Amino acid sequence: MREEALALDKSFVASAVFMDTLVTIEIVCPGSAAGCAERAQKAFAWFAHVETLCSRFDPKSELSRLSSSPLGVPVSVSPLLFELIEFACAVARASGGAFDPTVGRAMEASGFNRNYLTGEQKTSDDANAECSYRDVALDPESQTVTLSKPLVLDLGAVAKGFAIDLAAEELRPFQDFVINAGGDILARGRYSSGTPWRIGIRHPREPQASIETLAVSDMAVCTSGDYERPRPDGQLGHHLLDPQTGQPVDGVASVTVVAPSAMLADALSTAAFVLRPERGIALLESQDVEGMIVTTDLRVFETKGLSRYRP
Repeated sequence: MREEALALDKSFVASAVFMDTLVTIEIVCPGSAAGCAERAQKAFAWFAHVETLCSRFDPKSELSRLSSSPLGVPVSVSPLLFELIEFACAVARASGGAFDPTVGRAMEASGFNRNYLTGEQKTSDDANAECSYRDVALDPESQTVTLSKPLVLDLGAVAKGFAIDLAAEELRPFQDFVINAGGDILARGRYSSGTPWRIGIRHPREPQASIETLAVSDMAVCTSGDYERPRPDGQLGHHLLDPQTGQPVDGVASVTVVAPSAMLADALSTAAFVLRPERGIALLESQDVEGMIVTTDLRVFETKGLSRYRP
């Protein structure tokens, strides 16, 4: 982990790699950097915990064990995993299946089947390609999950946002901080200058440029882009699949969502990507969040209220 105390603006910055992405925490410290460093370590621990909990590549993870459980048998899961799956299924219902946590088998078939930590490949031959979130039954009272078809659960579109939110709770003693996990950002309070945090949104076709800049406080900003994870086998395509077809979504380059929590922004950016501009914007507005969709020909569509976040 990299740490540095920036005396000029009284900020503490620490970085570490989790979930195959660089995570950076910046805290506007009211006192010594030592207290900031201790809290940052605890915040980073949540990323490690969520990754261990819901990796679909690790056969020992709780998510993998659930995916391989006997069909029709209720399985008790931890409160955190239940919360993740319950939330993912709720977004699936709200988006009409554009977001679907049972897309794991399609991800494997598209080449996204390699553990970035070990390089080991995983293929679930017994999984059913014709499955959906409707094949996942939840019992909130008993905290159990029942699978009615052989399937592979993939929580990649919510897990990083969830970890960001948990890390933010760990940093709650500080009024002003920002967590950046590979471009998915949660900002609390204000920057050391007393102004809202300025978030640059990456241009989907010019990696060193921004297509938009937003100024936010106490909000999350998450982006899903077709440039983030190309197919590892060298074929055309990316990791944002349409659950109905199992194929990469075309016509959309990136979706950015501004929402109260990173998990919500993370999930809705994926759902809106699959739905494409017209229906994607309608979904975001129906969920009372703001956002923008950039097409592959660089047309920009946005919700009515996004302008209030412009500096």
